[in-house]
Order: sequence, then structure tokens, then C-alpha cells
Amino acid sequence: MNVTLRQLRIFIEVARVKSFSRAGAEIGLSQSAVSRSILELETELGLRLVDRGRREVVLTDAGANLVASVTRLLAELDDALFEIREIGEQRRGRVMVAASPTIACRLMPQVVAACGQQFPFVTLTLRDDVQSDVVRQVKSGEVDFGVVVGPFAADGLLSMPIMSDSFCLVLRVDHPLAARAEIAWGDLAGQRLVMLGHASGSRPIIDAVLAAHGVNAEVVQELGHSATVFALVEAGVGLSVLPWLALPLPAGAALVARPLVPRAERTVELVRRQDRSLSPAAQAVWSLVSQLPPPS
Repeated sequence: MNVTLRQLRIFIEVARVKSFSRAGAEIGLSQSAVSRSILELETELGLRLVDRGRREVVLTDAGANLVASVTRLLAELDDALFEIREIGEQRRGRVMVAASPTIACRLMPQVVAACGQQFPFVTLTLRDDVQSDVVRQVKSGEVDFGVVVGPFAADGLLSMPIMSDSFCLVLRVDHPLAARAEIAWGDLAGQRLVMLGHASGSRPIIDAVLAAHGVNAEVVQELGHSATVFALVEAGVGLSVLPWLALPLPAGAALVARPLVPRAERTVELVRRQDRSLSPAAQAVWSLVSQLPPPS
């Protein structure tokens, strides 16, 4: 039996509108082409499916039975084809994303969770590395894209800002400056600072702001992760300037965070190679990250 999907779809349309000419207008065929298709289908099945009246087409009993069965089967087929197309075009694959530590900690968990819910056939792997390593991995193609601290610019890379973040001073609750609602950058002059190292995307921005305000402070420790910074500040080694995204403070710690004024901002940006298109799966994850709301 050589029944085509096209013949069945034309038959269903004829049954719906009860007219060869109206069916042809709906699907972009001439009346004669529709009539010929129905005749070929009837010939192949060996059954009359419609009675051709002067004003409208009437289904035979065989035609009515075929409509019921074919409508259900075509709906199931359309659903299956749509699902396969979704999987094939943008919902299946492995995506590698690298992010700076504070971004990976505060922003990316919700992306990983949302990806699992919306794109169950996408395997998302997250790497949390210092910014210099994130940029290196993006350039080498080890990851599909990165999420970094900006303003960011580099040859061969495209970046897109998605949100902004400002800086705070983290200090012990018993430090004299902790009594203030906000702290001026100039008040850091002469203070001992525990800072993230220069591999952090925030450090160059912080150094530039301190220099712009003429602040001469002693950096006594440079570290790779904010958790270690918190521990040293709580131990009384010094104060720390961190982005708000580095918070929350450890539970139970004798620490507070105060905004630094005037407000200085960094951005959070998506970055990828300029000469390489994202796969459909990576583009789907990129879109998830770009729609992140700012953290509360």
C-alpha cells in the first residue's frame, strides 16, 4: 500500500471544510490537485471516502472512520516530529561554561538548575576559575563561553554585559568603622587590607578606585577565594574590599558589610570567541544566563 502523508493531510483538510476548493485555498493547492489527491487515496485504499455533492463534500462511513484514526495519528506524529526537532536543533548536547568564583557561586547555580528543568537533554558543566583562567579557556575553545567581571575587552572575543555590581567593605563587627551606615573610600587610608589577588577580575577595578581617591593602604594578604578572605578578616588580620556578589557572609561570623561611597561599579559579562558560533545548546544556555535577575 502506497499511501502518502501528503494525501492524508489533504484528506483531513477536505473533511474539515467539506469542500475541495476551500481545502485547496487553505493549503495552497488547486481544486483539481486536491480532487486528484483524494481520488488517488481512494484508489489506493479501494474505498470511497467522500461523496461529491454539488455544494459540499460528504464523508462516507469509511471516510468518517478514517478521519477519526488519521487525525489522532497525525497529531501524535506532529508531536513526535516537534520533539525530535527541538532536541536536534537546540535541546541536546554538552555545554561547558567557565565563570569567575563569585559569579559561579552566586549566579550560576540557578542557571544549572534552570537548564536541567528546561533542557533535560543538555549536559551543562560549570568550571569556577579565576578570571584570567576563564579568559584563557574561552580563547582556547576549552569552554563554550565564560561569565566574567567587566568592563571587559579582549582581541578576538565578544562580550555582552548582563548586570552591574558594586563594592562593599567587609570588616569585623567590633571595628570602629562598622558603626557607620556607609564608608568613604578615603577612610581606607592607612588600613590593612586582605584582598583577592590580581587574577581576580575585581582587583584591577578596586586598585583603580583606590588610586583615584588617593588611598594609600597596606595590602597584607592576597588570596584566591572570598571564603579565605572572610576567615582572615574575622581573625583580625585586616579589612577587605569585595563585590557584593561575594556575599553572603558566613553564617555566625562576627563580620558586617558596609557600602563604599561614592559607588564604584563592575559589570558581569558574557564572553565568547568572535570567530566561533555557539552551538544551539550553548546558545540556549547563553540565553538563560543573559536573563538572570540581579541578586537580591
